[in-house]
Amino acid sequence: RVLTRIIFEQFTENISFQDLKEIILNIFKIRSKNSRGVIIIGAGDCGEKICREIREDASLKYHVDGFLDDDLSKIGRKIHGISVLDKIEGLSHAIKSTESKEAIIAIPSLKVEKMRQIVNICREADIIFKTVPSMGELINGKVTINLIRDVEYRDLLGRDPVDLEKEKIGQYLGKKKVIVTGGGGSIGRELCKQICKFNPEKIILFERAETPLYEIDLELKKDFPDIEILPILGDIQNKDEIESVFKKYAPDIIFHAAAYKHVPMLEHHPWKAVENNITGTENLVDVALQFQSEKFVLISTDKAVNPANVMGASKRIAEMILQHSILKKDLKTSFITVRFGNVIGSAGSVIPLFKQQIKQGGPVTVTHPDIIRYFMLIPEACQLILQAGAMGKGGEIYVLEMGRPVNISDMAKDLIRFSGFEPDGDIEIKYIGLRPGEKLYEELITKDEFVVPTSHAKIMVLNSENINFEKFNPFLKELKQLAADQNNNEEIKHMLKKIVPEYQPKEL
Repeated sequence: RVLTRIIFEQFTENISFQDLKEIILNIFKIRSKNSRGVIIIGAGDCGEKICREIREDASLKYHVDGFLDDDLSKIGRKIHGISVLDKIEGLSHAIKSTESKEAIIAIPSLKVEKMRQIVNICREADIIFKTVPSMGELINGKVTINLIRDVEYRDLLGRDPVDLEKEKIGQYLGKKKVIVTGGGGSIGRELCKQICKFNPEKIILFERAETPLYEIDLELKKDFPDIEILPILGDIQNKDEIESVFKKYAPDIIFHAAAYKHVPMLEHHPWKAVENNITGTENLVDVALQFQSEKFVLISTDKAVNPANVMGASKRIAEMILQHSILKKDLKTSFITVRFGNVIGSAGSVIPLFKQQIKQGGPVTVTHPDIIRYFMLIPEACQLILQAGAMGKGGEIYVLEMGRPVNISDMAKDLIRFSGFEPDGDIEIKYIGLRPGEKLYEELITKDEFVVPTSHAKIMVLNSENINFEKFNPFLKELKQLAADQNNNEEIKHMLKKIVPEYQPKEL
């Protein structure tokens, strides 16, 4: 029976002579010169799956030397014939006794304090270490060795996993035609992955950057072969392009993630914020109303609250366009806004910049020692967007629970230490002053708004005073005329303030 199982597991696919050699050596516990020893930290289900995959796939060029786990009842036991050697703090001794070269942290549900502790133990042991993704990152919840990656700052952020009402989300996404604008962006592409878990009939990726569109198209078709993936190279600023997509596919659900988000860049190009963030949103709303789509979910930002920059003001007007739309008669479309702060790992975020500066030997540039921001993980944000979409009936502005604010200076110090250096010793931290349009802190609600809890612990709904829309359309028309000229920066900012009175740019 053992021989039969080995044959079926190892010889049912085409394999090379080298692979065959590795399999035979592995069966008789003879290690190849090319095989690297690895210690698996965590002797639970995830560790067992990683071990099994390493044993069954000779091409991985790994062999498992042992497990470590803080559950004392597991120490001394064996998994697939491999011993649980010690507690996690015994990593250094385990490395000496086994001569292992790497460690894999195989505990997807780790709390941040424990992750920090394990990272420090690995650093002290001077061993290469990697981790499995958190449960929120896993496609279909499956752990495979191909998903193992380096430990990153997001693993030390300490965000709890999201509880989703999967049945509710499945009811409004399952077997539906879904379009995601900005589908190649950091939020858009993760939204597409999360949506595909709920088995839509088809998903339309609407994106104007061809390379990101190509990449997410390939990724989704590989991971979700049973779902129709439709990549569309298009621009939300072109209403005709949007209309042609809706005529052909008639999407039921719209997730609008396409936007310009870079604060200093839009300060210098305010007409671009108007064309993309405002006119683009208006185009999409008009077409959604024309084709009577079921739901329209706008991805907004905390920078829309008491905005100090063009980007925030443009996103606040995008929110107002949706709120204005719910006043129309015979409305068939539910318009929902979801507002949240920064996400770890998004394009243009501060972490890639800090990592690049550390790689170059510093200095790491921070705008101000007291600047703080709210952060969440991209998968977490996208899961909550889907949850809010399920809850929304129309007209709501949902605010996501962002947790504790993070001091950017402390984040820089953490990243420097995480890279094996000491801040202001090995790597200098340099304070360069706030950039154009930047605030020391972001807010999630204005003084005239308040939030009330919902049935979901991480989602609140906004109660705000009614907006006076009497002059909204004339002002919006004038704003778009100013943007068309591209030389009226100050006039554009004055008009933004007329529409959004709480907008407070320094120049005005």
